[in-house]
Amino acid sequence: MSDLSNYRKSYEKSALLETNVPNDPMNLFHSWFYELEEFGGTDEPNAMSISTIGLDGFPKTRVVLLKKFNEEGFVFYTNYLSEKGQALAQNPNVCLSFFWPSAERQVIVKGTAKTIDAQTSDTYFESRPLGSQLGAVVSPQSQVIASREVLELSLKEAELNAASAGVSRPPHWGGYLVSPISVEFWQGRPNRLHDRLRYTLLPDWSWELVRLAP
Repeated sequence: MSDLSNYRKSYEKSALLETNVPNDPMNLFHSWFYELEEFGGTDEPNAMSISTIGLDGFPKTRVVLLKKFNEEGFVFYTNYLSEKGQALAQNPNVCLSFFWPSAERQVIVKGTAKTIDAQTSDTYFESRPLGSQLGAVVSPQSQVIASREVLELSLKEAELNAASAGVSRPPHWGGYLVSPISVEFWQGRPNRLHDRLRYTLLPDWSWELVRLAP
């Protein structure tokens, strides 16, 4: 058995105080996201874990890329027929998690996911590199396939078709908007006494802010 008890560090880069945060969590998320460069940056700062409840009743977490955020919430894109898409169709409640170790920060979002309009999905799909477009077309995401060669052959065929007819967004591929109902911000602090502030959406659409013990 590997003993990881000595894997420790002291968190000392910043603090998170009620007196220094905005009333809306999306404004704080915006600030934290663009402050990452000040802490040395991080690979793919828009990478986030998304947890869903599968059709088998088990939670499942995977990493996807955040493609947009605003006052409405967080947008990502995927295959609607994938395991993730099927889970969201049955239960739209999700948890998003961002981990930015260079800043010793985490953000944890609970919310509900819904598909975005087709025009917005079309616009984003058209902005993707050709290879990414073709990947979305040929991959039967989450389905069992016989071999890697199946994908490679499908890609070659799609490349030939694209040369003459172009590429259109498949109707089973598009975006989701996750509308938050709670957003927790975690800032590492010394002695494991981390700062945790949680915003919770109230019926009047304002946000309640509380501090959680680490």
